Formats: sequence, structure tokens, C-alpha cells
Amino acid sequence: MAGNKTSRRERIKRGIRKHLSGSAERPRLSVYRSNKGIYAQVIDDRAGITLVSASSLAKEFSTSGTKVEQSKAVGKMIAEKALAAGISKVVFDRNGYLYHGRVKSLAEGAREAGLDF
Repeated sequence: MAGNKTSRRERIKRGIRKHLSGSAERPRLSVYRSNKGIYAQVIDDRAGITLVSASSLAKEFSTSGTKVEQSKAVGKMIAEKALAAGISKVVFDRNGYLYHGRVKSLAEGAREAGLDF
């Protein structure tokens, strides 16, 4: 099956999403990675709502440095917001990206700040 990176990621993403879903007790932590920034959302799939979100391009975000360092800071920010909203356990959705680099750094930052997944 020939294709580009995007179609490959979408195929992997569909396979991942078949097996995991967010609920009110254990929402889904979804990661999106672009060339300029990284975004994270905590989503309740049953209700279809985003509970909390964080981004490296948000106004309250002020860390400069490499993209990996920024990702770790976004992970800590999303964990702090989730804990403030009463969410301590989540399901991690890497959204078709490899668990490496920025995605791994975001997950480690969220774990360090107290989020359990």
C-alpha cells in the first residue's frame, strides 16, 4: 500500500482508536503534533466534550527552547489543568505518532506532574 506519511498515520490512528476510548472516569489524553507546536486535549468520548486542553502556542505558555523541552512543559501544563479539574487517570492516545521524541516527552512531563496512565 503506497502512501504518504499522513495516510500512514491515519491508518495507524484508526487501529489505535478501535481499542481505546475515553470515559468520564478515565478520559482520553490525545496528542497532536504539528511542525510549529504540540497540542494536548483531555477528552470524554462518551459525552463528546473536551475537558481540558493545552498547547505550546497558547498565551499562558512561555517556555522557549527545543521542541522536546516545550513538549515536556505542555505535558506538565495539561497534567496541572487536569488535576485541577479533578482528573487523575487518563488513557494515552498518541494519535498515530510514534512514541518517541516530542510525543514521549509530553507523556513523561504529564506523568511527572502527577497524571496516571
